Amino acid sequence: MQHIANSWVAHLGVYKPGQPVEELARELGLQDASGIAKLASNENPLGPSPKAVAAVRAAADMMHFYPDGGAFYLRRALARHLDLDPEQLLVANGSNEVIEFIGHVFMGPGVDVVVADMAFAIYRLITDMFCAQPVLVPMRDYTHDLPAMLQAITPATRVVFIANPNNPTGTMVAPAELDRFMDALPPHVVACIDEAYIDLMPPDTRPDCLRYVREGRNVILLRTFSKSHGLAGFRIGYAVAPQQGIALLNKVRQPFNVGIPSMVAAMAALEDHEHVGRFQELIKSELPFMEQGLRRLGLAYVPSVANFLMVDVGDGEAVFHELQRELVIVRPLTGYGLPRHVRISLGTRAENERCLEALGRVLARKA
Repeated sequence: MQHIANSWVAHLGVYKPGQPVEELARELGLQDASGIAKLASNENPLGPSPKAVAAVRAAADMMHFYPDGGAFYLRRALARHLDLDPEQLLVANGSNEVIEFIGHVFMGPGVDVVVADMAFAIYRLITDMFCAQPVLVPMRDYTHDLPAMLQAITPATRVVFIANPNNPTGTMVAPAELDRFMDALPPHVVACIDEAYIDLMPPDTRPDCLRYVREGRNVILLRTFSKSHGLAGFRIGYAVAPQQGIALLNKVRQPFNVGIPSMVAAMAALEDHEHVGRFQELIKSELPFMEQGLRRLGLAYVPSVANFLMVDVGDGEAVFHELQRELVIVRPLTGYGLPRHVRISLGTRAENERCLEALGRVLARKA
């Protein structure tokens, strides 16, 4: 088949997700995965919203029907939640699918896409998929350098990606910086602002990017139910944009792209403010706990505003494999050009203690 495939497909990179606990259990010959602490994928350690679980069970006898292709009720629930019009919202199979829609609509040969060099890997993968040219802008102190990204825009630029907070560095750009960037953005460019972790930021640091949508700016916001709401396994996210932008994205969206279980889970989770609040409280307690533990081990880390930390362990791949032997999964960052680092997601207090203890043993063996 390689001889008849599009020639450029062979050169595409492949996203490597965090290792599932079941896979590690098989590798180590364990009977089950219950003793493994997965701190690799920025998931919610509290699990899904109980209200979402109940909603999915109640909808189980509807699985012989096709889902609502336009996510009518979920979009209206989101519109009430965000004080927007339903026509400014599009529901997708995870926010990653929205990034692919952006590729269909705006990218192609001869198009430039501006992205920070340590930003979420999917931006570059989608850019390559649509044969556009990624323009990589070095970060400043592991943070998006918005003035430099503005300078990188050319007449061929159509999209600029900004992850705020950024994965994997955990850093953010200040609201005033983002305002200046948006005010200076040329009219032939769309700003895609990825807010997957927006609910986990300290409230006084969150930019009001919804205002850009209400003002009709060239902006597409990405949001997800995977993090705060604990629905990563349901693969449901959404785009927020001016109505004309949503109309364009809908033209390349396949029918029935989101299933009934995902939609009913998202609607229930959206109303479960207590569950989100518990996760936010966990981060408030566990982020400083992990920072203190890392300092005690003599490890440098990048201060984070999200539910993970990027840690300099000297040799990320080696420490990743050694931690697996300790039944702790973290994320090596070699693919981001950060071979010294791993990303550690915040877990429960017990999981975080296990991670720090395991790191201590691994570092002692390497000393």
